[in-house]
Amino acid sequence: MHVEGTVLTGRDFEPIEGRVVVDDGRIEAVERVETDSTDIVCPAFVNAHTHIGDSIAKEAGAGLSLDELVAPPDGLKHRLLRETPDEEKVAAMRRSLRFMRATGTAACIEFREGGVPGVEAFERARDGLDIEAVVLGRESRDAMDASDGFGASGARDGDFAALRRATREAGKRFGIHAGERDPDDVDAALNLDPDFLVHMVHATDAQLDRVAREETPVVVCPRSNLVTNVGVPPIAALAARTTVALGTDNVMLDSPSMFREMEFAAKLSDVSARDVLRMATVNGAAIAGLDYGVVAAGKRAKLLVLDGDSDNLAGVRDPVRAVVRRAGQADVKRVLL
Repeated sequence: MHVEGTVLTGRDFEPIEGRVVVDDGRIEAVERVETDSTDIVCPAFVNAHTHIGDSIAKEAGAGLSLDELVAPPDGLKHRLLRETPDEEKVAAMRRSLRFMRATGTAACIEFREGGVPGVEAFERARDGLDIEAVVLGRESRDAMDASDGFGASGARDGDFAALRRATREAGKRFGIHAGERDPDDVDAALNLDPDFLVHMVHATDAQLDRVAREETPVVVCPRSNLVTNVGVPPIAALAARTTVALGTDNVMLDSPSMFREMEFAAKLSDVSARDVLRMATVNGAAIAGLDYGVVAAGKRAKLLVLDGDSDNLAGVRDPVRAVVRRAGQADVKRVLL
């Protein structure tokens, strides 16, 4: 099979008129050919930080502080998760996963509350859907054993050294929130040698330089940070130092739309559209350990096809900027996963 149009190729998303040839789930070739198609073909997205379980409480908690909303164990989200029947949580998560797929997301990195039952509930929600997930259990060693690794709430919330050692021994991923409220937990998080950090809103210059030296990737979630009134991440400063990916964070606070996250990040920060698209695709894939995120021969075929002749996209002069700053769900023509 193949898809045609303006194809955004490689890590720099060079636009070419051509087609992508797919065989057995892999990109066999990217060819320059004349085509009548006005479609825009780009990599599908990787949402590098989600809390999908919070789909049960969309737009709850208006006016609450970050700690009142999400701090374990008694923040609003944790209370609601304990009170909600499992099947209701599974159904709500499944709807969010369907929405993510419909808006071009191929995979997510999920920080999964609820221990082993929480991990199992997420997998039931994902059953039969072709969206992939790197699920990081929380709250226990058993949850880490039952999932793809461990997602720590933050160094101020407990001692995660033993769990970090366990993930390393098991060859699994360890991610941790850091610098969301203030810089006080950043160095302690870095001392754990995590596979990635999440947020880093309040990192100091010295901490940013340490991130660069230690080559620690960072996932930023600017919409969530603004909603919780903690500030905005220094996206450009981080991108100048390390691999940066985008995540939509808590479904209670924001829709899990990478279109919205990209547009917000691009218009908020002094980074190029190409840099933002990398954050939403190949950088997130690298953090997740997934072999896609670029349109190139040999990569797994995870592709998003946009209707370049939609009322929204017709007349676009720069397709990369259009994908990042303008496109949305109504422009999605096809998602190949």
